[in-house]
Amino acid sequence: MQEVQVASPDGKLKFTVLSDAERLTFTVAFGNTTVIEPSPIVMKLDGYDLSSGVVFNKVERYEVNETYPWYGAKSTAINRCNGVKISLTHDLSFTDYTLEIRVFDDGVAFRHIIPGEENVRRVPDEYSTFVMPNGSTVWYGGLEGGHYETEYVKKDIAEVEPGEWAGPPLTFKLPEAGGYASITEANLMNYSGMGLDANGHGGWVIGLGHRQPLNWPFELRYGREEAKRLGKPASITGTITTPWRVVMVGKDLNTLVNSTILPNLCPPPDPKLFPEGIHTVWIRPGRAVWRYLDDGPQGVEGIKEFSRMASELGFEHNILEGFWSKWTTEQQKEVVDYSRKLGVSIWFWKHSKELRTPEAREEFLKMFHDLGVAGAKIDFFDHEAKEVIDLYEALLQKAAEYHVMVVFHGANKPTGRARTWPNEMVREAVRGMESSALKDRAWHETTLPFTRCLAGPADYTAMMFNERRRNTTVAHQIASTAIFSAPLLTIAANPETILKTPAVDVIKSVPPVWDETIVLPDSEIGELAAYARRKGNVWFLAIMGGPQRKTLRVPLSFLGQRDYKMVLVRDNPTDDVAVEMENAIRKRADSLDISLRGGGGLLARFSPTK
Repeated sequence: MQEVQVASPDGKLKFTVLSDAERLTFTVAFGNTTVIEPSPIVMKLDGYDLSSGVVFNKVERYEVNETYPWYGAKSTAINRCNGVKISLTHDLSFTDYTLEIRVFDDGVAFRHIIPGEENVRRVPDEYSTFVMPNGSTVWYGGLEGGHYETEYVKKDIAEVEPGEWAGPPLTFKLPEAGGYASITEANLMNYSGMGLDANGHGGWVIGLGHRQPLNWPFELRYGREEAKRLGKPASITGTITTPWRVVMVGKDLNTLVNSTILPNLCPPPDPKLFPEGIHTVWIRPGRAVWRYLDDGPQGVEGIKEFSRMASELGFEHNILEGFWSKWTTEQQKEVVDYSRKLGVSIWFWKHSKELRTPEAREEFLKMFHDLGVAGAKIDFFDHEAKEVIDLYEALLQKAAEYHVMVVFHGANKPTGRARTWPNEMVREAVRGMESSALKDRAWHETTLPFTRCLAGPADYTAMMFNERRRNTTVAHQIASTAIFSAPLLTIAANPETILKTPAVDVIKSVPPVWDETIVLPDSEIGELAAYARRKGNVWFLAIMGGPQRKTLRVPLSFLGQRDYKMVLVRDNPTDDVAVEMENAIRKRADSLDISLRGGGGLLARFSPTK
């Protein structure tokens, strides 16, 4: 086996396959810093370990350099990388396959492509490992408690016990200020999802859906017998193309948050289904009201009132839970038509178990099209087995045919497939505002932007003013709307409450997607999330504090060369529920001195004066 090295376009990041024919092994280095120590690649097929005992055939090198419009931290994604395809033969089974590698300025990725006949079923499995340097600090959520809906822990890598499971992305800080990295996967389709199983020696081993621990939501809804059935490795016909195994890498948190490596590794949308890509006319990013957590009027008239208040706020969507199904078709249409006249689109919730057949999906989504329902909130997947991943794809395909947007709940993490399916606006895969048991919301909400949210937008259902906000202030909650951005940004608070707050004008102006994002250098995982974000020529400064008090000075150097009218929402020094407002003229040479309470926050809007 020859050593093969791939460097990023800027030359700083290197992925190396070591010259060891007995076992394919890789390393990742960022300048002089080791990101991934020598780590084994283990790709199995029908029991054969294809990565042990390989014959090297050839290397084909290529480059990718493109841009495309995107709904995320920035409006244009940059897809620029160097790639190789290494042709290999397993010397025991005579299986030919390709190990493909891509290296970007902000991350590395590899996958396996194993050719096969269309009518032959084979069973793949993976045990590749990511070994972290000693002294690394890791943040991760488990899989057993709630299948991607868990609290996060922070540990030194040496403290991680063997057998602990993490749901990617798993973020780690390299020792000696070496930067940050995060492990996850991209372009998950026709395959099982990837979890990470700690080996207790600094390594995290790939564990596909069948190996992952049974989580209680799945057991609650589907039972142990179904879990046993899905606990067997899935077979695949034809060519096996694994998802990309990704390590995002950057010198700072700003690099990770701005990365588009996951959608870069996914195919563009089908122009037949999406003639203008993400700007296809029926795909409508926006903010949503949601009558679930914060009470409000009920029934047909109550939901019409929610749509009226959504319109008053300038919000674009109204999401209905399952009660819509008890209405008559006439009542459903009444709500949809009334809302549409106000510029508000209606979404209906549905349990995924009722959409497992092509006939059920056809009937359900045709009904949406006929009624004029804009979006489907589909819930309770709770597993990463291949057949569940196949269900996501089938739902997105049929929804696209009927011009229906989708949000997935009870879901696994996103893997960039929203590039292929821009009708997927957001998915949950997060312990959000729905969790009444979550106590330390300040730590949780300042951890998520640099962990779960690196995979894609999370339907956290941001902003709550009542006791569910726990150890955060109302100003912190208001700031969360600008940090937990999503093409479908669902707001938890009752719109009547929002309309009464002195900060309503600022809240109304927070967009769901952004043109530019700068993560400010004071940000620390679990301690402070500080973002400067731009939409058009308007800038926002959004700060969420962790549990401890903080003081910081923020230079306004992100502003343009003009004067800006600042409207600022900040903590009241003595009352968690109250906010203070400030209006002033500011310019880029200015700084803001900010004093945050424990769990405090700030949201400021800067609009050009002329």
